[in-house]
Amino acid sequence: MTLRHLAVVMPAYNEAEGIQGFIDEIRDCVSPLADHVSFHVADDRSTDTTATVFDAVSDVTVEVQPLNRGHGPTALSAYRAGLAADPDVLVHVDGDGQFYGSDFVRLINALTTEDADVVHGVRDGRTDPWYRKVLTGAVGLLIALAAGRRIPDVNTPLRAYRPAALRLLVDATPPDATVPHVHFSLAEARAGFTVRYLRVASIPRRGESTTGTMWGRGNSVTLPPKRLRRFVRVALVEAWTLSLRPSAPLRGIRLPETVAR
Repeated sequence: MTLRHLAVVMPAYNEAEGIQGFIDEIRDCVSPLADHVSFHVADDRSTDTTATVFDAVSDVTVEVQPLNRGHGPTALSAYRAGLAADPDVLVHVDGDGQFYGSDFVRLINALTTEDADVVHGVRDGRTDPWYRKVLTGAVGLLIALAAGRRIPDVNTPLRAYRPAALRLLVDATPPDATVPHVHFSLAEARAGFTVRYLRVASIPRRGESTTGTMWGRGNSVTLPPKRLRRFVRVALVEAWTLSLRPSAPLRGIRLPETVAR
């Protein structure tokens, strides 16, 4: 089945070195799947030339954020931009290019052929800093207890969505949320979403700049313990407030039976 419109959305910060090649690779791989492919980059006020790399590229729109707010709010802004383009399918991925373009084809095919609402790319061989792996594992355990089942790679940034299902999640999540994908994963499990999990290769970030990526560069980065503790504290409070407490707003999400697939 050929899609009418596929939207690919990306949060990005200081990714000028690698983002154009990454988008070129994705475009080459997914173009046969859709009549129209559009790319929507939310730039978190980069200090390099990320915001101007695509000035002459017609299918890429870059929206510079009003403030540098970090990964979560920028990802949500990218989602909103993609939804506004009215696609049939929307794929989210971080702008640091840690995936192969060929896996986007597998992700989209899984969404369309398996009648799913969302497909998560579960990362194999992650090369992220230790603190990202630890944080993902700890949050994954917490979410598994809340959801009643394990959710593989609960915070994965590679996801393909049906727009109707995605709108429910985006509309219920505050625009300044720090870990929106954690909330999404838990809400999907509770709300009756049809979720598929697809193993994909995780590769090193594209680009050599030490100021690139929204999370810190490579395994050699040591996150100061104070900063790590603060982030975990903020994420846990947010998870309780938005997803875990009895009156949490994301607990009320339910997927209507009339949502078209």
